[in-house]
Amino acid sequence: MAIERFHIHVSDEILDDLTYRLHHTRWPDQIDNTGWERGTELSYLKSLISYWKEHYDWRAQETQLNRLSQFCCNIDGIDVHFVHERGKGPNPMPIILTHGWPDSYLRYQKIIPLLTDPASYGGNPEDSFDVIVPSLPGFGFSSRPKHAGVNSFRVSEMWAKLMTEELGYRKFAAAGGDIGSGVTRYLVANHPELLYGIHLTDIGIIRNLMASSDQAKLTEEELQYKKSASEWIAQEGGYMSVQSTKPQSLAYGLTDSPAGLAGWIVEKYRAWSDCNGNLQQKFNEDELITHIMLYWVTNTIGSSARMYYENSHSLPPLGYIDVPTGIALFPADILLPPKEWAVRNLNVIHWASLPRGGHFTAMEEPELLAQDICNFYRTFRVKMNH
Repeated sequence: MAIERFHIHVSDEILDDLTYRLHHTRWPDQIDNTGWERGTELSYLKSLISYWKEHYDWRAQETQLNRLSQFCCNIDGIDVHFVHERGKGPNPMPIILTHGWPDSYLRYQKIIPLLTDPASYGGNPEDSFDVIVPSLPGFGFSSRPKHAGVNSFRVSEMWAKLMTEELGYRKFAAAGGDIGSGVTRYLVANHPELLYGIHLTDIGIIRNLMASSDQAKLTEEELQYKKSASEWIAQEGGYMSVQSTKPQSLAYGLTDSPAGLAGWIVEKYRAWSDCNGNLQQKFNEDELITHIMLYWVTNTIGSSARMYYENSHSLPPLGYIDVPTGIALFPADILLPPKEWAVRNLNVIHWASLPRGGHFTAMEEPELLAQDICNFYRTFRVKMNH
């Protein structure tokens, strides 16, 4: 199908069913004097569900989301939902931003105006971008893959078609974090001629470094990464083990219970953000619940979890990335990559350590991330085709 306008409207039937489920939550207990160390804290989740029932207004959020220019088109048999906001500068550079899990295209909601219209925020109109933010297949308003094998590599091929065949860009920029970092790296590895450069906020979990048996060849920083990554996976990686091996079993409970879904997701926002254990420092309840709602109203928590299975079972290896790469690291993110490894595996020409922020970079610190993206791509603008 050709590109069509996309308008969010969730049926009253889905919302009424959700209200019923929220009012009939069956709660587990929690051992006395334990907090979050065994998972999402009961008292916190009860207060969040209470807010969801009594105060949260999906229709108001829906109206706000519909102010974004949203579209849908079919690529490789999957309906891809995406935001496409035009830049307001003299010669906007197109950029595709890819999100991860357990977030959504809303990861970039705050950063879109900063990139499309920098002049309105004290920046230079010459730094403006056309911003494209797709929803990953099986996430939010993109359709759920019906066949196995839709991994980060396959998604990167879809993004190449979206940007060139559907939107008509000859060359563009790309940025991402979490799953979006992998998609962006596969995109540039297989289509280097299409990219000015890529901008990443992480390099994922570096499995080949963790598997390296030749300790003598590793730097001190790489040895430390190996140790901390193993500890992190042992302590915090349970969700990843389940989603990489038995996502279908997990899907039943999370698809059936909104409280269960919220409990699975909010723990990650707390653990991975720069909030010092207090979610309210970085996110308000409406923001958190809207992310949870995107999974709930589209019934995509199961299909989103499957991306972990696909990536752990069918991804081809990535070689050296020759295209110029910018990396912006936020101090509270998980498993910050060793610089030496990054430089050996990517053509790193920009390395920034930012003063605050965690894994959900564009949600937590949109101004810092937007500024770094503008700084990185400024050098490429002289080469842009007019």
